[in-house]
Amino acid sequence: MHRNHDLYQFFLEKTWDLTEEWYKNVNKEKSGGIYTSEDPAVIERVKKQNYEFHKEFSEVFDKDEETFFHDLEGWIVKVAQDDEHLRTPLEKILQEFFNTQEQYLNLLEQFVEINQGQFNEKQISLWRRMITKTIGEVVTWFTEEYNNHSQKRLQAQQALILELSSPVISLTEDIALLPLVGDIDTTRAKIMLENTLQQCNKLGVTQLFLDLSGVVMLDTMVAHQLFQLIEALSLIGVKTTISGLRPEIAQTAVQLGLSFDHVNITSTLSTAIKSAKIIAG
Repeated sequence: MHRNHDLYQFFLEKTWDLTEEWYKNVNKEKSGGIYTSEDPAVIERVKKQNYEFHKEFSEVFDKDEETFFHDLEGWIVKVAQDDEHLRTPLEKILQEFFNTQEQYLNLLEQFVEINQGQFNEKQISLWRRMITKTIGEVVTWFTEEYNNHSQKRLQAQQALILELSSPVISLTEDIALLPLVGDIDTTRAKIMLENTLQQCNKLGVTQLFLDLSGVVMLDTMVAHQLFQLIEALSLIGVKTTISGLRPEIAQTAVQLGLSFDHVNITSTLSTAIKSAKIIAG
């Protein structure tokens, strides 16, 4: 039986001392991220987070394991999603968990010495195993939460970048420009289709210049999606003019049997804009 109320109280009374000792011994030059900050607010927050961990961790000797881990979940999720920690290399954070483990093993030795002769080696060994086992499980859990949240943030950032990479720019009250630059893969093409339809509808666009002069190559799937975009725009009343169509892209479109019959095509964007002004005039 690993639970012992006296050991729990002993650890609980040392929580703030553990935090101060931990922060004092952090290698602030090599740790990186949150541990190197000189911002008083950041320092106070990381100390508070460490202190809260000690309060939670000490309860492993006062609660059953299921309840303990259930109650610890809030701390794990909050810290794993903390912006400052997400800017800190994961290996540095994990090192601090293992430094904390060493603190608890040392603290256990103090408790045993104070209560000399009251506990046999089997009981003491059980407590040691409980400390290392629990820290190991916390490290695994934290790593999963950290990586999951980092991945979600990365995906959100990539989606934003992709959205910004296909901006619909208003030229007049009802004329807009969509300049495309760089490689277009299927993910970007899909987001481009959704974003362009939404923006054209929102801006009240009736004519869109789709400039491809900055696009070197389109694969088969992306070419299909590009023409799906043109067809979808037509369905919401937007007339599309393509400019800057490179020979390689035109050849791909012809090979795929994609029709340009209902699309205005000009060699350059400037020509397209001039034509629009003539028509408007």
